[in-house]
Amino acid sequence: MSQVYEELQARGLIAQCTNEEKVRDLLDNHQTAFYIGFDATADSLHVGHFLQLVIMARLQQAGHHPIALIGGGTTMIGDPTGKTDMRKMLTKDEINHNAECFRKQMRRLVDFDGGKATMVNNADWILQFNYMDFLREVGVHFSVNRMLTAECFKTRLEKGLSFIEFNYMLLQSYDFLHLYRNMDCHLELGGDDQWSNIINGADLIRRVEGKDDAYGLTFTLLTTSEGKKMGKTEKGAVWLDPEKTSPYEFYQYWRNVNDADVIRVMKMLTFMTLEEIAEYEKLEGAGLNKAKERLAYEITSMVHGPEEAEKAMNAAKAAFSGGASADMPTTALSADDFVDGQIGAMDLLVKTGLVKSKSEARRTIQQGGLTINDAKVTDVYAMYGTDAFAGDGMIIRKGKKSFRKVTL
Repeated sequence: MSQVYEELQARGLIAQCTNEEKVRDLLDNHQTAFYIGFDATADSLHVGHFLQLVIMARLQQAGHHPIALIGGGTTMIGDPTGKTDMRKMLTKDEINHNAECFRKQMRRLVDFDGGKATMVNNADWILQFNYMDFLREVGVHFSVNRMLTAECFKTRLEKGLSFIEFNYMLLQSYDFLHLYRNMDCHLELGGDDQWSNIINGADLIRRVEGKDDAYGLTFTLLTTSEGKKMGKTEKGAVWLDPEKTSPYEFYQYWRNVNDADVIRVMKMLTFMTLEEIAEYEKLEGAGLNKAKERLAYEITSMVHGPEEAEKAMNAAKAAFSGGASADMPTTALSADDFVDGQIGAMDLLVKTGLVKSKSEARRTIQQGGLTINDAKVTDVYAMYGTDAFAGDGMIIRKGKKSFRKVTL
C-alpha cells in the first residue's frame, strides 16, 4: 500500500491537502475509508465525474475503502460552486431516477461487491432533519462572514445568492460529520472547486466532536493546457451514458485532445504505468497520434468495455482513411429529406448534427471545412441525388475530426 500519495502526486492529481503528513500516512500505511460526493443533477455522469471515479478505483486497488455518496438530499438545493445562476430545482422523482443512473455507471469502475466499497445517499439523513435541531447542532458553528469569502460563493454573490443555496455548504459539511460518526470515515476527496466545502466539513468535525482527525484532499480539475474545462463539445457535455454520447463520439473526444494535453491526461485518467507513459512522452509531432489512440482506447474501454473501444477505434481509422465502417456514427435519410430527389450540402450538415444551423453550415463550406467522400466541397449550393448514398453510403467530414456516414 506504500507510495500511494507519491503516485497521485506523480500523476499530477493532487491540488490541495489539509494536512499532507497525515493524509500521506493514511493513504500509504493504513486501510482508510474515504468519500466523494456526487449530486444527482443529471441522468448520467460526465467526464468531470470520471476523474473522481478513476481516483476512487485507484485508491480501492491500493487497499482503501471508497464511499460513494449520492447527493439525493443536497441535490434538492444544488451546489452554487462555479455557477452564475441558481441551478434548476429538481423533483424528488427526478433526483431518485438520476441517482439510480449514477449507481449503474459507477459500478463499471468501482467494485461494490462483497463490501469492497459502499454507496450511500444523503437523502437518508438530510431529509429527516428537524430544522431547529440542525441550526442548533450545525448552523451555530458557521460564520456568515467567513462563508461569504469562500470561493464557491463568489460567482453567485454578483447576481444574488439565494438563502436555499447558502445552506449547501452546511449540508455538505454535515455529510462528512455523519460519515465520520457512522462509517469511521476520516477523509473527504473532491475536485479542487470543492475546497471550501471540504475544509468546512473537517472543521465542523473538529468543533462538534472535539477531534482533529478529519482531513480533506482535492484533485486537479480536468482542464486543457489553456485552462479550459475538458469534457465539453459543440454538442455539450461528454457523458458516460452511451445513449447521450456514443462510444464512437466518446472515443473521438479523447483521440482529438490537443498535443499539449495528451500525456498529462494519460497520467490522470488511465491505469497505464508511469514507465509506459514515459515512453509515449518521447513521441513528437505526428508520432503523438499513437499516444492519442492509446489514450482514447484506454478511457473508452474503461467506460464502455473493450469491445466498444475496439469498434470505435476501427470506425475512427476507417473514417480517417476515407473508408466506410459499420461502427461509424450514421445518419439515415428518409424520402422526406429530399426535394425533387435532391438534398443540399448545407441541409446534409444540419441533418447529420455536425452543425446546428444552416448559417453555420454555410460558414463551414465557405471556409473549406466540408469534405464528402474525400472531395472538398466549395459550393454552398451543391446538391446530391439519392444515388450518391448507394452502397456503403456517403462519408461526410467536417474539419479534420468530425465524421458521419449518411445512408438512405
